[in-house]
Amino acid sequence: MADNNYKNALRATKLSIFDKLKNVFTGSDITDESYEEILETLILCDVGVECAQKITDELQKKAQEKKITKSDMLTGLLKETLVELLDKDNTKNEIKLPVIFLSVGVNGSGKTTSIAKIANKYKKEGKNVMLAAADTFRAAAVEQLDIWAKRIDVPIVKSSTGSDPAAVAYDALTSATARKSDLLIVDTAGRLSNKVNLMAELAKIYGVLEKGKNDFNLYTFITVDATSGLNALSQVEAFANSCKLDGIVISKIDGSSKGGIIIPILMKYKLPIWFVGTGEKLDDLNEFNAEEYVEAMLDD
Repeated sequence: MADNNYKNALRATKLSIFDKLKNVFTGSDITDESYEEILETLILCDVGVECAQKITDELQKKAQEKKITKSDMLTGLLKETLVELLDKDNTKNEIKLPVIFLSVGVNGSGKTTSIAKIANKYKKEGKNVMLAAADTFRAAAVEQLDIWAKRIDVPIVKSSTGSDPAAVAYDALTSATARKSDLLIVDTAGRLSNKVNLMAELAKIYGVLEKGKNDFNLYTFITVDATSGLNALSQVEAFANSCKLDGIVISKIDGSSKGGIIIPILMKYKLPIWFVGTGEKLDDLNEFNAEEYVEAMLDD
């Protein structure tokens, strides 16, 4: 049974996907047109042509192997197919504390709010959490993270606008080491004057953290906005080509009919989805579970 957070957050996606598929899953005989309609529906829901074709081909193969001839039996088979594909491509790295999370992503993706939710989650679990405002190019970004830090009641390392982001990251790491922090989350800029500068800055920050991390494990995660649909794929690609990504956080899934974007992200980039933002509150953060996700999308 799908978690209620998933069900509520994915309501728009469910209406987008399942209501269209209900026209296929009528109980009539399965035809080539049935699979064509499933393919078209998945494409319309931002699954992407390549991934939609792979899912449809796998579904058709399973139906033939199991001698399924009636379309209403395809619902359960589609759920099974999706869960298998998503679980296969969502092999999670075990996150071992103490840990540094380097947070990347474009401005407006929900990156800062996602940082706050993750910090809140670990703080509630009794962990010693610290934040670092290394997006020093935007005063608003530092201010926003500072507000969240005060609200969650965790320490934050920050500096003045225009300061060296890598220096902020270094200071934060020094402080987190001294405090024996379990988790340090470092925010970074989502945009500079050009992409080359942005990626060079990220590489510099990563290098500082990698060199001085000592007993900390270092992971980089990217936050992508579910409402951006297939644009999220280009965001992942841009960062993946320039820095090592270990995981993904999907934000704003509650406000999107494009929750299907999770499927091509997993299938194309083979990166684990760590968390899904399911609302505006601090507690609206779920660890990603493929079975719950598929059940929430396709449950009638």
